[in-house]
Amino acid sequence: MSYLHLSIALIFVIIPIVLSKTLNLGLERDTIIAVVRSIIQLLAVGYVLKFVFDSENIIYILLMITIMIIAATQNARKKGVSITGITWKVAITLVVIEALTQSILLGFSITPPTAQYIIPISGMVIGNSMVLAILFLNRFTAEVETHQDETELILSLGGTPKQAIRTQLLTSIKSSMIPTIESQKTIGLVQLPGMMSGQIIAGANPIQAVQFQLLILFLLLTTASITSAMLGYLSYPSLFNKRMQMLKRCLAPPEV
Repeated sequence: MSYLHLSIALIFVIIPIVLSKTLNLGLERDTIIAVVRSIIQLLAVGYVLKFVFDSENIIYILLMITIMIIAATQNARKKGVSITGITWKVAITLVVIEALTQSILLGFSITPPTAQYIIPISGMVIGNSMVLAILFLNRFTAEVETHQDETELILSLGGTPKQAIRTQLLTSIKSSMIPTIESQKTIGLVQLPGMMSGQIIAGANPIQAVQFQLLILFLLLTTASITSAMLGYLSYPSLFNKRMQMLKRCLAPPEV
């Protein structure tokens, strides 16, 4: 694809801008900002990845993964600012997910220990974990606020914080996992995943492309379950003090 063809493809950007203007949605500015940022960020990352892939230096690989985790943490934490220490809790969750998945992939020689495989897969795992963290925190803070009276009633009757918050916690974990599970039910029927489609367009064997895509799907299932559960059980104790009383500041609405 040439830069001319890419410029023509801006038609797909103009359409939503025109639609937003026509319907008075007020999304024109955000759309333009999103497009400009995506162009700059992707071009910059493209050059950086070329350098890292060519160098095959473990330090550069770890640096790229660290930057991904920091960026994902800063984005996800916004939905849980009312939870004490949410930044490090999100960060630890992302680090554990990354360490676990790469240990299995590299330990069993499922993928080669090269930047060409480690960085893209890490990006997909960390990115998906970030989205799941956002979904969980958004639902969890809403559940906690909605069921405040029930939680305090259980506490007043002698229940522990874990018992008082159990329903809200499990509901939030389940809700954040559902999109991943549901999307995989129709994979190949309703949608062809980007990774598989990209490999096929590049000329790869379709069966080989399917195998790699299945690997990613399996990874995302693990990401969905561990991210939601780990972040949930790290977060809920922060809602209570040492006297097992619910902290009012945890009921503040999350930052938009």
